[in-house]
Amino acid sequence: MARVTVEDCIDKVVNRFELVLVASQRARKIGSGAALTIERDNDKNPVVALREIADETVEVAELKEDLIRNNQRVIALDDDGEDVIDMMDGEEEWGSIGGEEKAAAPVEDEIKGSAEDEEPNLTDLAGGPVSE
Repeated sequence: MARVTVEDCIDKVVNRFELVLVASQRARKIGSGAALTIERDNDKNPVVALREIADETVEVAELKEDLIRNNQRVIALDDDGEDVIDMMDGEEEWGSIGGEEKAAAPVEDEIKGSAEDEEPNLTDLAGGPVSE
């Protein structure tokens, strides 16, 4: 029997990249036990898949849909649509120690005040003062 070439299949599929994807999807299905639509003739799964595409015994559109479906990742949301944020270990303890908002405000004021009071220390990369 004649060898299957890309030219036999390229009229059935838009481009070579898509042909590789579709043929590999069909070869995987054959490997997992899908029924063959042509005689195997002692060929391996990728060759059988290419022959099926060339002979148009399989639907290329169905193979594309299977390929897309197998590669999709769907994240199911809760019924109410709100995201649930879990607290990390020990985060509740940190929140209960002295209150989060009260502790954060004085520290920010302290940082702002100290930055305004001091003059910037201008040194060059060698460590000496920068001449202006």
